[in-house]
Amino acid sequence: MNVESELLILLLKLTKDGPVSQELIKKESRLPTSLVAKLLRKLQTNGLVYPNGNVVEASSLQRLQLAVCALRSGADLERVSGFLQWKEFEGIAAVAFESNGYTVVRNLHFKHGGRRWEIDIIGCNSPLVVCLDCKHWHHGLQGSTAEKIAEQQTERTRAFVMSLPNPTVKLDCLSRGNAKFVPAVLSLTFDKFKFYNGVPVVPILQLQDFLNQLPACADSLLCLTSNSLKGYSRNTLQ
Repeated sequence: MNVESELLILLLKLTKDGPVSQELIKKESRLPTSLVAKLLRKLQTNGLVYPNGNVVEASSLQRLQLAVCALRSGADLERVSGFLQWKEFEGIAAVAFESNGYTVVRNLHFKHGGRRWEIDIIGCNSPLVVCLDCKHWHHGLQGSTAEKIAEQQTERTRAFVMSLPNPTVKLDCLSRGNAKFVPAVLSLTFDKFKFYNGVPVVPILQLQDFLNQLPACADSLLCLTSNSLKGYSRNTLQ
């Protein structure tokens, strides 16, 4: 891992709670002042940080881009994701859905089958209702781990569909009989999105591509409807 990667990780660490002074960046990096200034100028040119006088600022989106750049430079996923806040995933995802015409509900809590459930984001653009799990995961999502996470999100989505009508959720599309509920998982990786038993696991920087393709490829994904769950055993959700 090179010097620039180390600086990217340092910026993630120092900007986690807000703006940071350039003096602190230079001190913590233990690099020559001229080199730090050069790297910060490069990051500013690429839109990854915003210098404001002697202070360096980074929005949630910029911090996410810094993280992906660090990963692409060979940084350890666990180390990088440790400096990202879970809410940063969720906020960016919500903005992406809203920008694509979806009505969004965040942090939905509901009861069904004697249990409490939570779905991080529900995005509705009739007839599609995407039920998204924002997974701030410190390890790569693949194999049996990804499959298990996808199965869990399917169960959450199924429980939500079976709980309807739900007075706590005010989405117009839920009152229509043609709604298609799509379980999906959002992750911090930089590969293309993959599918596990019809459930997409989407890298956060591929979210826009996923949303662009979703209307055309929805029928190839796992979609749940009220009709498809008729006769489904409620005991499996308890």
